[in-house]
Amino acid sequence: MKGASLVAIAACIGNFLQGWDNATIAGAVIYVKKDLKLQSSVEGLVVAMSLIGAAAITTCSGPISDWIGRRPMLISSSILYFVSGLVMFWSPNVYVLCIGRLLDGFGVGLAVTLIPLYISETAPSDIRGMLNTLPQFAGSGGMFLSYCMVFGMSLTTSPSWRMMLGILSIPSLLYFVLTVFYLPESPRWLVSKGKMLEAKQVLQRLRGREDVSGEMALLAEGLGIGGETSIEEYIIGPADEVADGQEPTVDKDKIKLYGPEEGLSWVAKPITGQSSLALVSRQGSMVNQGVPLMDPLVTLFGSVHEKLPDTGSMRSMLFPNFGSMFSTAEPHFRTEQWDEESVQREGEGYASEAGGEDSDDNLHSPLISRQTTSMEKDMAHPTSHGSALSMRRHSSLLQGAGEAVDGTGIGGGWQLAWKWSEREGEDGKKEGGFKRIYLHQEGVPGSRRGSIVSLPGGDVPVEGEYIQAAALVSQPALYSKELMDQHPVGPAMVHPSQTATKAPIWAALLEPGVKHALFVGMGIQLLQQFAGINGVLYYTPQILEDAGVSVLLADLGLSTNSASFLISAFTNLLMLPCIGIAMKLMDISGRRTLLLTTIPVLILSLIVLIIFELVTVSAMVSAAILTACVIIFICCFVSAYGPIPNILCSEIFPTRVRGLCIAICAMVYWIGDIIVTYTLPVMLTSIGLVGIFGIYAAVCVISWIFVFLKVPETKGMPLEVITEFFAVGARQAAAAKN
Repeated sequence: MKGASLVAIAACIGNFLQGWDNATIAGAVIYVKKDLKLQSSVEGLVVAMSLIGAAAITTCSGPISDWIGRRPMLISSSILYFVSGLVMFWSPNVYVLCIGRLLDGFGVGLAVTLIPLYISETAPSDIRGMLNTLPQFAGSGGMFLSYCMVFGMSLTTSPSWRMMLGILSIPSLLYFVLTVFYLPESPRWLVSKGKMLEAKQVLQRLRGREDVSGEMALLAEGLGIGGETSIEEYIIGPADEVADGQEPTVDKDKIKLYGPEEGLSWVAKPITGQSSLALVSRQGSMVNQGVPLMDPLVTLFGSVHEKLPDTGSMRSMLFPNFGSMFSTAEPHFRTEQWDEESVQREGEGYASEAGGEDSDDNLHSPLISRQTTSMEKDMAHPTSHGSALSMRRHSSLLQGAGEAVDGTGIGGGWQLAWKWSEREGEDGKKEGGFKRIYLHQEGVPGSRRGSIVSLPGGDVPVEGEYIQAAALVSQPALYSKELMDQHPVGPAMVHPSQTATKAPIWAALLEPGVKHALFVGMGIQLLQQFAGINGVLYYTPQILEDAGVSVLLADLGLSTNSASFLISAFTNLLMLPCIGIAMKLMDISGRRTLLLTTIPVLILSLIVLIIFELVTVSAMVSAAILTACVIIFICCFVSAYGPIPNILCSEIFPTRVRGLCIAICAMVYWIGDIIVTYTLPVMLTSIGLVGIFGIYAAVCVISWIFVFLKVPETKGMPLEVITEFFAVGARQAAAAKN
C-alpha cells in the first residue's frame, strides 16, 4: 500500500494549495481594499474571480481528462497555480490582480475536480476512503498554515498583500515537480486507451508486487457501460461435497474449479434462494421492506456489507488462496500474459506464441485466447449445458519469504472469473456464451454437518467444506458484438484499444446506471453546499467575539485584524484531528454510516444556535454554548459531510465517463457554492441569522433523508463492482416503478 499512499499524498498538494489560497485571499483582501481604494463591489469581484475560474474550468476538465489523461491535467493545475502566484505578486492594479485570481481559479477547479478521481483510480479498494479523505485534510492544513502566515505578516508595520498572494508560487513549484517526475498516470485511464504495458507497470509500482494480473483484468472489465447483469448464486466446494447429497436445486449444471494441489478438484453449483444478495435483488431487504421509498440500490449494497468481516481486512475469504484454486490447466482454456506474449491470427483461429517484444499493439486477445483446433479437439464430446470457469493461470505467485499474493482477488472480498458455457445447436454446431463473473462470499465457511470452520491463511480447506457465494454475471466488456458475430469456438476478447474510441461518451450518460449515479452525485453535492458550513464559518468570528476572545487578544496587544486571523487559524487547527479520525473510520464504518451519524449532530447544533439567538440568557452562558455549537458543527462537518460527497462521486461512475460525470457533479458544487456565498449577505439583512440557520437545519434534515433513501455504502468495493451494482439497481428501480 506504500506506493499508492505516497502517490495520494503527493497529489493532495493541489488541495493544500486550494486551502492556502482560500485563507490567503480572506486575509489579503483587507489590505488590497485599503491599498487600491476599492469599492465593495470590486472587492467582491476580486474574491469571486477564483470561484468563477473554478466553475468555468470544471465544465471542460472532465471530458479533457477522459481524452488526454488525469496526469496532464494535474500538471496543468500546478502550472496555473505557479503562474497565478507570480501574476498576483506583480499585479500593479486591480485588473491584473483579477486576471491572476482567474488563473488561480482555473488551478483550483482542476485540483478539486480531478484529485479525488485520480486517488480513487490509483488506490486499493480497502484504503480508498482513507486516501480520498486526504484532500480534505490537506485543504484544512493549507488554510491553517496560511492563516498563520497572514497573522505573522499582519504584525508588521506595513503588511504586503502582494507578498501574501505571491507566496503561493513557492509550494506550487513543488507540486509541479512532483506531478511531472513522480506521479504516474492513472492505470484505469491507461487501460481505457489500450496502453496495457504501461498500466501494468504503474500497477506493479502502486501495489508493490509483480503479480497484478487479477487487477489488470478487472480494469479491462471496467471499460463496459451498461449491459445486462444478473445476480446468481453458487455453492463452491469439493466435487463430492456438492454432488453427494447437497442438492439445492434439480439443475445439474456445474462449473468446474481446479484446486491448488494436484488431484484436488472443486465445483461451483448454481443454487436458488440461499444468497442474501440474490434475495435482496429479488424482493428487497427484510429490514427495509417497510420503507417504501428506499432505493433498491441501497439495499443491494447493504446486503454485501452485512457479510463483510469487521476486522478491517478486506481480503477475500472465499478460500485462503482462492486465486490459485482457479487454474486453467485444461489446454482449451489457455491464458496469456497480456504484455509478455503476443497473439497472432492464423486462418480462422488464433495461435499464441511466447516471446517477442512487450507492446500494446500485438495483443489481440489479452485475457483468454481462442484456439480453434484445440477447442474442437477437447470439446468433441461436451455435456449439454456444461460450463467451465476459467481464470488466469498465474493468479497466485509465491513472492518473498513464501508470501502468497492473490492475483485474482479484486478487493472487498470479491473475485473475478469468466464462464464459458457451450451446447449443441439445432444444426449440430457448437454454440456458446462467454460471461464475466464477480464472485462474493455469502455467510461463513461451513460443512454439511453444520460446523463452522475457520480458514487460516495458507491452509487448504478440508474435505466436506463448502462456500456459499453470490455472483454478478454479465457479458465481458471486451467481448464485442463483432466478435460474437464471428461465432468463435472458444472464449475470446478484443484488445481494449479496439474499444477505446467506440460509443460516444455523451450517449453513455443515458445509460440507466449512469443516470442513477449522476442523480446521487449531483444531489449530495448540492445538499452539501446548502447544509450551512459557509454560513457558520462566516458567523464564527462574531460568536468568538461575543465569547470575549477578541477582548482577550486585544489585551495582548493584537489588532482587530490580527485577532481575526488568529481565531481563523485556531478554527482550522481544530478541524485537523477530526479529519484524521474520519480518515481512520472511512473504510471501517463507511461513508453512509458516517453521514447518517454526523448529520443529526449538525441539525442539533443548528437548532441550539437558533434557540440561543432567540432567548435571553447571561452573556457568558450564551457565548460558551454558542462557541461549543459552532466548534461541534465545524468538526462534524469536516469529518463526514465535507469529504464524502467528493469521495462518492469519484467512485460511482464507469471508467470511460468518470471524468465527464465528476465534472458535471463538480459544476453543481461550484454553482451551489456561488449561490450560498453571494446570497448570504442578502439573507442576513432580510431574514437574519435565525432564518438562515433555520434554512440550514431544514436542508440538513433533507440531506439525512436523501442519504438514508438514496446513498449506498461503497466502502471496500472495487470501482468496477460499484458501477455494476448501479446498473443492476437502476433496472430494479425502473422495475419497481412499473
